[in-house]
Amino acid sequence: MKTHYYHYAALAGYFGLFALLMLWNTILAPSSRFPVAMVLLFAVTPLLLPLKGLLNTNLKSCAWAAYISLIYFVHGTMEAYSNADERLLAELEVFFSLLLFFGATFYVRFSGRANKQ
Repeated sequence: MKTHYYHYAALAGYFGLFALLMLWNTILAPSSRFPVAMVLLFAVTPLLLPLKGLLNTNLKSCAWAAYISLIYFVHGTMEAYSNADERLLAELEVFFSLLLFFGATFYVRFSGRANKQ
């Protein structure tokens, strides 16, 4: 399989996760205890850190995007377990975070190997 397919999978996971977090915290189920701006600041800011490198296929940024996606995986699994009302949104968060993780991980793994040959 060509490495650009892994990169496309990582981008799909990234932008899916980004859109889900934006919609979840603003329209679908905004927090009643915290201001929306603060929730968005803490929820979306870690995703924005590797964006430029992920778009430019920088291997280090793709690796960091994979590490950051694990935060969202843990959050999604905790929400799916503890909050039955938002279980579908949490399962989507788990799906997109895993898509980002595996896409970025396989892209880094096979791109690094292709560059050494």
